[in-house]
Amino acid sequence: MFRHTKLLQFEAKPEKPDAVYARKLQELIGGAYGEMTVTMQYLFQGWNCRMEGKYKDLIMDTATEEIGHVEMLATMVARLLEGAPATATAEAVKDPVMAAVLGGMDPQQAIVAGGGAMPNNAQGVPWMGSYIVASGNLLADFRANAAAEAQGRLQTARLYNMTDDPGVKEMLKFNLARDTVHQKQWLAAIAELEADGLEDTPIAPNTLFDEEDQTHNNTIWHLSDGPDGASGGWSKGEQAIEYLMEPKPLGGPGTAPKPDPALYGTYSAAKDAAGTVKGKAKEAKNKLK
Repeated sequence: MFRHTKLLQFEAKPEKPDAVYARKLQELIGGAYGEMTVTMQYLFQGWNCRMEGKYKDLIMDTATEEIGHVEMLATMVARLLEGAPATATAEAVKDPVMAAVLGGMDPQQAIVAGGGAMPNNAQGVPWMGSYIVASGNLLADFRANAAAEAQGRLQTARLYNMTDDPGVKEMLKFNLARDTVHQKQWLAAIAELEADGLEDTPIAPNTLFDEEDQTHNNTIWHLSDGPDGASGGWSKGEQAIEYLMEPKPLGGPGTAPKPDPALYGTYSAAKDAAGTVKGKAKEAKNKLK
């Protein structure tokens, strides 16, 4: 069960309203790397974890904390929207660029949420469950978690530099700190999976190494104009990954089959044949006659 405590994990009081910044802060709520994402990601990872014990408990502790982060941000957004849209819009339209987009504020925060936060990103796009990663493989999931916390901290740092409000900055300082420790914990948990003998390779999942194509499991294909990829440390030493400077295609033409006539796909058998390697070869042979 979940139990809600009325007190916030950390204070969320801006010095003054700022409807424009309230919209920006929505990214930390409903964006792809926002608090709703890590909340649901950790919850489903915990619920799907097949082992009782320290790993599941760590996941669920963090998941429950993230629910509180959504609450903190939603509270901050509501307080930043105090007095909006009338006062905020009047101030914002002094800037011609901001006026072009209603002062930068999100009208849905007023129209739909009554001056509160939405489960959306900063552009008003609703949060989606497809943002989350919960595979059941702890190595793969913990790596995804560390990456999510890194992206979340990056966005928080950018938003920290977009405001001068002391109250907002204090809350974001706390969020930055929690994103820091969460990155640390997931990286430490990855190392512990190996120490516990649950994972003994950096590759996830730890299986099918003998079955995979042995020719192509240690090569990087040079497929861009950039010349310096092969100079990286990944291509040096005992664990070097071979850099193929002139890789060749291994397959034939990626030709789709003839379409179903009932689906009305544009098609010509003659042009299809002429456009294939075989068709071009026949065409060249005919020219030699």
